[in-house]
Amino acid sequence: METRYSNHPEDSKHYTTEELRKQYLVEKIFSDDEINLTYTHVDRVIFGGIKPVNKKLALSAGKELGVAYFLERRELGLINLGGEGTVILDGEKYTLKVRDGLYVGCGKKSVEFQSTDSKNPAKFYMVSTPATTPYPTVKIDIEKAKKVPCGDMATANKRVINQYINPSVCKSCQLAMGLTELEPGSVWNTMPAHTHERRMEVYLYFNVEETEQVFHVMGQPNETRHILVKNEQAVISPSWSIHSGVGTKNYTFIWGMAGENQDFDDMDFIEIKDLK
Repeated sequence: METRYSNHPEDSKHYTTEELRKQYLVEKIFSDDEINLTYTHVDRVIFGGIKPVNKKLALSAGKELGVAYFLERRELGLINLGGEGTVILDGEKYTLKVRDGLYVGCGKKSVEFQSTDSKNPAKFYMVSTPATTPYPTVKIDIEKAKKVPCGDMATANKRVINQYINPSVCKSCQLAMGLTELEPGSVWNTMPAHTHERRMEVYLYFNVEETEQVFHVMGQPNETRHILVKNEQAVISPSWSIHSGVGTKNYTFIWGMAGENQDFDDMDFIEIKDLK
């Protein structure tokens, strides 16, 4: 588990490209037969990839958490981006196909992962937040996710937001999570941009072709920066930062949020003319 520390927005104004990437970008998410996690001190969110190929993988609580087991005081959300796989919670099995999701409440002592076919392994992307209430486990396939169509072709941001972990879909302590898919011809994921001082966010970009990239726009509205992101890479977005992006082609991304509320529409929009 890699640890990333939070920083003051004034510091980011002085970062070079390399320093911005080191602070906010996570390039390695999925590796064969490994669990790659990042612990960010921004709202103590843990996120990363789990890719079981030839063996079963298990979540464990290391020194970073200081507890007996990973979900002792945490909840987590999962979305599978690969082949069919199984999540085993205290002996109970949940099979997830591609784009199936799973919410797991705190208190589960054993969390294991395996793939159905090693030639087409599962790729579980997870986001975990602190929690104190043991809400029930809920499997959420993409058909059960709440769908919010938005944007239009005129502004190149026509997309569908699939809300997996949301008060209208399942209960959670503070975690919110979903998947947004842009239609062909659309490249902007959020414009006009916004912030929400009450919540942080993590983006995982995927379905980005090898020859393409996404310009992830961040920073305070009056002094923006950008980070170039490739396929299956993630970006940490502190609450003070805008989080917008434009690709060289359409793409898909998973968002995970933690903070003071779960109100998806609680955003402070910034007019395009006011961005700098």
